[in-house]
Amino acid sequence: MSKTTVAVLFGGCSSEHEVSRVSAASVIQNIPKDKYDVVMVGITKEGRWLLFSGDAAELPDGSWEKHPKNRIALISPDRTHRGILAQTESGFEVIPVDVVFPVLHGKNGEDGTIQGLLQLAGIPFVGCSALACAVCMDKAITNSLLETAGIAQAHYLWFFMDNYRTGAEKIKIKIEARLGYPVFVKPANSGSSVGVSKVTRAEDLDAAIQKAAREDTKIVVEEAIDGQEVECAVLGLSRPDASIVGEIASGADFYDYEDKYNKSSEAKLYIPARIPEQTAEEIRKTAMRAYRMLGCSGLARVDFFVRNSDGAVLLNELNTLPGFTSISMYPKLWEASGLSYPELLDRLIQLAFDKIYF
Repeated sequence: MSKTTVAVLFGGCSSEHEVSRVSAASVIQNIPKDKYDVVMVGITKEGRWLLFSGDAAELPDGSWEKHPKNRIALISPDRTHRGILAQTESGFEVIPVDVVFPVLHGKNGEDGTIQGLLQLAGIPFVGCSALACAVCMDKAITNSLLETAGIAQAHYLWFFMDNYRTGAEKIKIKIEARLGYPVFVKPANSGSSVGVSKVTRAEDLDAAIQKAAREDTKIVVEEAIDGQEVECAVLGLSRPDASIVGEIASGADFYDYEDKYNKSSEAKLYIPARIPEQTAEEIRKTAMRAYRMLGCSGLARVDFFVRNSDGAVLLNELNTLPGFTSISMYPKLWEASGLSYPELLDRLIQLAFDKIYF
């Protein structure tokens, strides 16, 4: 039986470029080799696409970029190609692929851009559609839709940076009146807590907003929730499955970039989460409801707070391409639920073929 060819995309023009390389190496090393042939395409921070034929172990430290056999390669939007255009001495050749696994975090990878290209190309791919990725990436839009659906979340407000430059005092008054302190200031479109700050007093608000504005022109401010941070992994299409619930006890003031991806982090993971089973079941049901409502397909990690004062479950955000490193919660949650890492990757790839494409 012939193997399925999977093109793994990694890197990307994103502040999460380095994490993508680590996730991709882990994915490539765990894909069942008896069923799949892997083609690796890396995207440099500058946006250069390269076909990489070396060892996946070269991905995490970035040394893959210097491989002598690298050649220019890109996904062709031409549906008659259904694959990768790779440079040759005399021009370009088409390398057919059956499915693409975009292991790309953050902007230009998890926000619908790559997904839109793959939809144009007519190539099945792992993960959510361009629309669902774009919706879930934008925290202002996600929060607004969740609010309309009656799904509980932290109180929030959002604004464009242009409006802050001309009306900062008015926005500061709204923040204090509606949310109080402390608050979290976030870029609307970013991931892995990049550009996020916890602000405990009004005097520090300007600096936090400027930091967030380096990532996006739209800013979200949310009330800080005193509670446990828990996560649920969702897998499937119109009738998804939800994993066991896990808990993160952050080693920092909040679960920041270093906590998420640094192996020496002081953050502790508890699987299962230290919550009542009734609360865990509410989290699983809410995760699947939000997943379906926002049009997700394939996979997403849904993050929640369980408030200490009353045990209320508050949805924080949905991640359409969560981390796949050796310490990432998404594969760990499925492993604890009885699905090994290779089995999870196999299931994700098969789901790509089950989606409806137009």
